[in-house]
Amino acid sequence: MNNSLRRLDLNLLVTLNALLAEHNVTRAAMRLHLSQPTVSVQLARLREVFGDPLLLPGPRGMRPTARADELREPLRQALEALERAVAPSSPFDPARAGQTWRIAASDYGESTILSPALAGLRSAAPGTRLAILELLPPMLARQAEQADIDLAFHISAEAPPSLQRRPLFTERYVLAGRVGHPRLKRRPTLAQFCKLDHVIVSPDGGGFHGVTDTALAELGMTRRVALSVPHFLFLASVLTSTDLVAMVPSRLVRDNDALQVVEPPLEVPGFEMLMLWHERVHRDPAHQWLREHIVKSL
Repeated sequence: MNNSLRRLDLNLLVTLNALLAEHNVTRAAMRLHLSQPTVSVQLARLREVFGDPLLLPGPRGMRPTARADELREPLRQALEALERAVAPSSPFDPARAGQTWRIAASDYGESTILSPALAGLRSAAPGTRLAILELLPPMLARQAEQADIDLAFHISAEAPPSLQRRPLFTERYVLAGRVGHPRLKRRPTLAQFCKLDHVIVSPDGGGFHGVTDTALAELGMTRRVALSVPHFLFLASVLTSTDLVAMVPSRLVRDNDALQVVEPPLEVPGFEMLMLWHERVHRDPAHQWLREHIVKSL
């Protein structure tokens, strides 16, 4: 065995992995459930073993040295391989499970994917816990890699290519407004559609242009968007209490008796919804069971 390996404690490598991920001794200690002094002592030992400072103080936390950057990916892969090697191979029993699953989803994903799955999940795996986190598309790959999330639901057009994926369904848009809306007694013409006052969901905040506007622009037409909201939950409230209308994903309104739904007078591209996860949990029996349960509930 290499003399360098003889000098290393596996726990030191776990600590180094956390430090390279967090660039901060305090956060690494919290991640490892250790005290900050303990992690500081281990960092000192790692510096001695590798003959390199590894992490240097900076204005925004600690900066990795060139040697630390070289170690980052091989170390992560080695620890993941070791974790797989020592992981129990017994079948997953949901009735006795106690996992906490962390899932990133928008309010659309909560309503259309998680809500249908929740009752069955509570019945089949009553000892498990589920944490729903805000969907942050630019951070999905990093969150999944660092085990901050177990699953995410997002559209295929914006899904990180590095993550495992499974298509769940293809969604289309319909036109919705309150029951009794005078302009929705029948399918409007394109000209009538453009004269309606619309509300749009803008997840980034404050936008007044969406896929419908792009489709209209190709026809040389525009519509009036009178209101922009950040979430679908508020959109439903607006539609039922005003004469505003909206182009919405069909699954959000198909069981809402307070809304009148008609086909729009133009074709607007829909989207494919995916379930996403990292390779590190791809073969995990508990994770496989959760993914299958969600698919079967749709």
